[in-house]
Amino acid sequence: MWLRKRKGCWELKCPTAAVSGTEEMSGEHSEVAALCTRYKEITNLHEIKQRVMEVIKDVCEDRDAETDSSQQESWLRKMNLSCFAEFTTVRRSFTLEEEGVHIDLDQADFGYHVGEVEVVIPEGGDVQAALEKIERTAQKLGLTGHQRVEGKMHIYLKRHNPAHYTKLKSVHIL
Repeated sequence: MWLRKRKGCWELKCPTAAVSGTEEMSGEHSEVAALCTRYKEITNLHEIKQRVMEVIKDVCEDRDAETDSSQQESWLRKMNLSCFAEFTTVRRSFTLEEEGVHIDLDQADFGYHVGEVEVVIPEGGDVQAALEKIERTAQKLGLTGHQRVEGKMHIYLKRHNPAHYTKLKSVHIL
């Protein structure tokens, strides 16, 4: 999971468990599922704080901040959290309303460009139908990739903080 601030609001993205039955899908659908990432996005600040507390458990009330503490919110300092990556993204978003599909094209300020095809479903929603919409949209756009594209954070860390990237990989966070 990761915490970010987008447009002045905190968001916590948490990977969801694989949907039961995914392994039993046909080869074509399981390939699509393997290329997709699934997240629960939490935007309520109280819920974000609770979820982060569940994960880190040991809260450090006092610490020597490496960053200017006046720029950090107090709850971040109390949880001993500090920023390890900061970049800006220019996003162009499109919606195929008849399909309920969102397409985002991102340009990060460190020279990486990436796109994503997304279907947002409620908790307990039909994941298989969402995967099929993504697959149909990708075909319409002429996208035929058979390997996962790395996200902005992966690339940023590889380029700008390789030691941190290596550590996150070694503990299976990335």
